[in-house]
Amino acid sequence: MAILVTGGAGYIGSHMVHMLVDAGERVVVLDNLSTGFEWAVAKGVPMVVGDTGDQLRVAALIAEHRVDAIIHFAASIVVPESVRDPLGYYRNNTMNSRALLEVAVNSGVRQFIFSSTAAVYGNAERVPLDEDAPLSPMSPYGNSKLMTETMIRDVGAAHGLQYVILRYFNVAGADPDMRTGQSTVGATHLIKVAVETALGMRPHIDVYGTDYDTPDGTCIRDYIHVTDLARAHLSALSHLRNGGYSATLNCGYGHGYSVLEVIDAVKRVSGRDFKVNRAGRRPGDPAVIVADSARIRAQLGWSPQLDDLDTIVGHALAWERRLESVRNGVKVLGRRG
Repeated sequence: MAILVTGGAGYIGSHMVHMLVDAGERVVVLDNLSTGFEWAVAKGVPMVVGDTGDQLRVAALIAEHRVDAIIHFAASIVVPESVRDPLGYYRNNTMNSRALLEVAVNSGVRQFIFSSTAAVYGNAERVPLDEDAPLSPMSPYGNSKLMTETMIRDVGAAHGLQYVILRYFNVAGADPDMRTGQSTVGATHLIKVAVETALGMRPHIDVYGTDYDTPDGTCIRDYIHVTDLARAHLSALSHLRNGGYSATLNCGYGHGYSVLEVIDAVKRVSGRDFKVNRAGRRPGDPAVIVADSARIRAQLGWSPQLDDLDTIVGHALAWERRLESVRNGVKVLGRRG
């Protein structure tokens, strides 16, 4: 039997694939490479280039590799872009997920783990947010994920599909062994952008909104190391395999940092100063998003191992320094690296 990882050539997906391989699992990857990279996939793992909405291809893939579990990462994830292109987000995130779920049910897949987001909560009425907090997304991105959550629960009730929905808070960092990391050109993740600025790859960093109701006026987010997040998925898979019930769980550390605190950390860890511009708010950005992670710790036995901002920044910085050589190696050797 095998695990299908959609979006397995992307940032979080590639970390998951490496962790599954390290755990001795059989894995197959489906990715359209719109933001992912073939070289980021662990060596020896079969990868098919395609969309989750291509039901014939997905069905054939599940049959060929005897897939019994799906970990679904493939999605568009940029909040401001979703505001500009809502239909694109509903197509890629919601419609394609619906197509994938249909194939999973028809193919007899019994376990499904979904990559959701804290954006389903919107502007928090209270912090930290537990899973029972009101759901009021502020962007098409958040709405597209919430619609998929609803579909998964309905499919689970109707067809017996076991699932775990993991609501991510802000994912950052890189594989400590430097096998993969955030590699998307023009990525909008704060730590990625700040690290690129520290290394002189950007002339400055923009801070969007300095008038929020927070101690320093900038948004506060709960930053989780990508490796701890991948471990949460591994724990979710074990939970389902052992007969655990379906669940919706937050993935965060339970404390947050402001945009300016993150920028200060990047300056401190890199030892470099850089220009910071202050700009207006972006549409769809809540002021504070911090997780209550008690439920995932209790139900999955998940315990973070890399809960330290300087560690997260340090791994992101090390990956950014390695990334150029990785890309050059792929160009020269024409293989995964």
